[in-house]
Amino acid sequence: CGIHFYPGVFEPVVPNVRLTRSRDGTNGVAYFEFERPSMFDPKETIEETMQEAITAMRMIDEEGEISTNKIDANFVNGQPYGLSVQYVMQSMEEWDRFIRFMDNFAAASELGFADNSAGEDGGKQAAKSQAV
Repeated sequence: CGIHFYPGVFEPVVPNVRLTRSRDGTNGVAYFEFERPSMFDPKETIEETMQEAITAMRMIDEEGEISTNKIDANFVNGQPYGLSVQYVMQSMEEWDRFIRFMDNFAAASELGFADNSAGEDGGKQAAKSQAV
């Protein structure tokens, strides 16, 4: 279970993920932020670095694959730094499938899920654990 930018290559960098959902639950968006993903690692030689364009982010688990092509690269001082990715869900079924993937991804990566939508602060406090 994991995330691929290149076929067959799992991305080792764990993203921060933020979710939004419409009040009626019919659609939502997952925002992924990857800081210094592996393909931007300056320690790799040019031969080890993937030279193909990143055309999609694939989320793969035992149920199959879901993907998005809404990917933007972030640059700092002219150097690649991160990736911002959006996965748009247009139905409750897509939302449920995405949540199952994230549960599987969290379990496989030994991460936790922090729900900051409710609580004493009305959802204003940031998650204190690694966000998934």
